[in-house]
Amino acid sequence: MLHKILVVDDDDEVRKTIRLQLNGTGLEVVEAEDGKKGIEVLDAENVITVDAILCDVRMPNVNGVEAVAYFRREYPHIPVIVLTGYPDVKLAVDFMKEGVSEYLVKPVEKEKLVETIMKAISQRTFVGGAEPKM
Repeated sequence: MLHKILVVDDDDEVRKTIRLQLNGTGLEVVEAEDGKKGIEVLDAENVITVDAILCDVRMPNVNGVEAVAYFRREYPHIPVIVLTGYPDVKLAVDFMKEGVSEYLVKPVEKEKLVETIMKAISQRTFVGGAEPKM
């Protein structure tokens, strides 16, 4: 089964690297270059098809803190993984309290990334409690 991951990061190279790392793993990448675009993409997509969100913290327009808060509030059933190049213990704790699945620091190894995403997807809850039939 193919799983769709929304990758929100302002760095083209990071998005490209993640897409390449996830190629062939059963994870399809949908990209957004900042939090504002990530929100637009999620609002426009059939949300049932998005299985997890991978979100950077430092971005223009809508930053990761604001985007994650929106994702958790509007789409609490979709797991969010924070991926940042600027580790911050307090921020990590705050994110975890908000229900973020994982807080990863760039660069992240392919195996760790895939494992983290698959774990988050396995814990995803579905609207109405039932997994959609494919």
